[in-house]
Amino acid sequence: MAQINYITQIQLDFGALRQLQAECQRVGITRPLIVTDAGVKAVGILQKAIDALPDLAVAVFDQTPSNPTEAAVRAAAQIYKAQGCDGLIAVGGGSSIDCAKGVAIAATHEGPLKTYATIEGGSPKITDRMAPLIAVPTTAGTGSEVARGAILIIDDGRKLGFHSPHMVPKAAICDPELTLGLPAHLTAATGMDAIAHCMETFMAAPFNPPADGIALDGLQRAWAHIERATRNGADREARLNMMSASMQGAMAFQKGLGCVHSLSHSLGGVNPRLHHGTLNAMFLPAVVQFNALAESVQKDDRLRRMAQAMGLDSGSDVAQAIVDMNARLGLPKGLAAMGVTEALFEPVITGALADHCHKMNPRLASSEDYLAMLNASM
Repeated sequence: MAQINYITQIQLDFGALRQLQAECQRVGITRPLIVTDAGVKAVGILQKAIDALPDLAVAVFDQTPSNPTEAAVRAAAQIYKAQGCDGLIAVGGGSSIDCAKGVAIAATHEGPLKTYATIEGGSPKITDRMAPLIAVPTTAGTGSEVARGAILIIDDGRKLGFHSPHMVPKAAICDPELTLGLPAHLTAATGMDAIAHCMETFMAAPFNPPADGIALDGLQRAWAHIERATRNGADREARLNMMSASMQGAMAFQKGLGCVHSLSHSLGGVNPRLHHGTLNAMFLPAVVQFNALAESVQKDDRLRRMAQAMGLDSGSDVAQAIVDMNARLGLPKGLAAMGVTEALFEPVITGALADHCHKMNPRLASSEDYLAMLNASM
């Protein structure tokens, strides 16, 4: 059965940050904890968020790691409780937003985070007691500001997904102005994350025509604008379209993802220093080639439809076009250039087979299939 649910209130425009206090008032947040990271603070965006809340008492946690951990969630939850907060504002990329989602659980639910992980059967245990959350993305990549899930590294080292309708932010403030100063390498890596979301969810097995339409439009926008945004960070049209594509990818991936994310979640858990969006870019060509043989992909002509959105002549051109785009964006040539060695393959494959995205792929992958994808991505 298809479950289709789009509920986040979204403010998408240059200057949307000015609506932050009004959104707090709308959802009933009077004493927010802002969850962010040191980089967002250093470039002045944290202060912009604080300045947009002149009438509210604000607490801050600014130590979100690049791959959010249960330890960071605990530390932020302690501040939330100690300061008597009644809601959260995430300001940053997907890491800060996912960390804030973890805090929203931990501050209102008992027990360790793994209790609520999807593969541990924890989704039904996440209730409407969750602290309300407003998300302010500063990158155009993960789309976590409209997603019902989060990816967190729990205390035992696993990188797990958490999913519940209660985790969807109450509001998303999508202000492309906040991305104008994003460095080129982060623009490229987060932009390829958005492209991976649009492509992989379009190939995913479940039936969800609205998600397919949103994903294809997001892919078209991202593919047409990612190079412009990377080469000229002040290109306002490109930044607007990349932020929309990021949001659309996450709106669509409630349908499901697949092997790209099974592998990137697993490898990112084995080595948390690796950037999630860059990993997705590395894995995407091999997974596209693997999925080309899936019955549902062939029946619905999905590669040709993606190629059309990308301005390509044929579905057989899609995988190589991604390789070429990665090169033009200055991303690594493969996993080896990121320091990945074959010694990591076994734990990565084990994690990918257990990942919540694994069974959503249109073609079920075996251990041998994952090994071939890893080798092809080196």
